[in-house]
Amino acid sequence: MTDSRPLAISAPEPRSLELIFTGDALSLLHAKYRIVEADPDDIAGLGDEVLGEARYIIGQPPLSKETLGRMPQLRCVLNVESNLINNMPYEVLFERGIHVVTTGLVFAEPVAEIGLGFALSLARGITDADLDFREGRELWGGDGNAKSRLISGSDIGIIGFGDLGKALNRVLSGFRANIRVFDPWMPPSILREHGVQSAGLNEVLSGSDFIFVVASVTSENKGFLGAEAFASMRKGAAFILLSRADVVDFDALMSAVASGHIVAASDVYPEEPLSLDHPVRKLKGFLRSAHRAGALDSAFKKMGDMVLEDMDLMDRGLPPMRCKRAERETVSRMRSKPVTRN
Repeated sequence: MTDSRPLAISAPEPRSLELIFTGDALSLLHAKYRIVEADPDDIAGLGDEVLGEARYIIGQPPLSKETLGRMPQLRCVLNVESNLINNMPYEVLFERGIHVVTTGLVFAEPVAEIGLGFALSLARGITDADLDFREGRELWGGDGNAKSRLISGSDIGIIGFGDLGKALNRVLSGFRANIRVFDPWMPPSILREHGVQSAGLNEVLSGSDFIFVVASVTSENKGFLGAEAFASMRKGAAFILLSRADVVDFDALMSAVASGHIVAASDVYPEEPLSLDHPVRKLKGFLRSAHRAGALDSAFKKMGDMVLEDMDLMDRGLPPMRCKRAERETVSRMRSKPVTRN
């Protein structure tokens, strides 16, 4: 008897199906689809029988124009790594009406929440006060607040206003802060609708007590925040890096912190994992996190739900709605490095 279920190629590295689907969701996936596990670097080696029937790819493996030519039924590449990687001929995909979507939205809320945590720790010295207490050198009462300040009523700058920037704005909404946003890809009217002010980069840098960087790395902005940018910031301002390290000159950031001009927090680094002798590990005034801001099991499991919902929509001749669709005007300009571990 012929199996009429649609065929989906599974190549989700560094994720796994078990990571991104709950047990029930994984059972549903296997019930509705024929799943062919594949090495992401050898999709072409699957053979014409599999490629000719594949409707979906779960993952974002490298695909050549020739391989895509052998996949007449392909409807969507469902990227569960979440960075749109420049490893396939997007122009061919768009010409054929093949969707490329990403599940990155699942990380927006957890990353925004930890970003608020970083800001609170930098503003109130929470981490350093805890370490001092453990060592018996704590300062009591007002003596421990010489450099403390409030987020409430402060000037806040956000660089980038995609899904993460919007989530961060929601998290910050209760602090009655004056929030300015720099995002050259975002119309000012959308920023106004979210209750924030559109501003130039210099205004955000020089006029903020806290700056959150949530911009994706593109072909135009790699390393665009350097020594001049950090020097223009208010003395004592907090710089919080949440998206990708390649948008900053990391050495210049460390120098700005080492000089005492600013304080900083980062969840991302130029190379990961970071070498044990990297100077940022011992840098005073720098709050460190090991690229763990979004890596919650609850977030990963939402990926599977989004994938199943969008596959069901496309099975019924409808466009994907839960995952974020890549846009032909911007997708080839993305330059974020793929993650290598969950």
